[in-house]
Amino acid sequence: MTLPGYRTYSPPAPPRRSGLARASLVLGIVGLLGLALCLLGLIPALVGLVLGTIALVRGQSERWPAVAGVVCCGIAVVVGALALFWLLSKAAMCGDTSRYPNYAARQGCVEQEFPFVRETSNP
Repeated sequence: MTLPGYRTYSPPAPPRRSGLARASLVLGIVGLLGLALCLLGLIPALVGLVLGTIALVRGQSERWPAVAGVVCCGIAVVVGALALFWLLSKAAMCGDTSRYPNYAARQGCVEQEFPFVRETSNP
């Protein structure tokens, strides 16, 4: 029972947890930076996309890190998928035996389309 004019004490609300949302944001940034390393950014971007989506659906965390994480992860996934598609289409073109009938012709195509590839000798 409380006296008139007095309120009962209620403890402050616990801070909202935003672990999944912040993890999504960090993985999105890592995914964007990791695209420069042979498309290795796709893996953290996919994980971050899942974590950000879970954080948004649960609604228990701050909203802006989850949204920013989903956006960063989405950009990384789209850019990575487009780069992977482009690289694989170039590789498939060089592997076409009707266009390049022998090994030397296919090797020339690879050297022309992928100038960063260098042939190394086996030890």
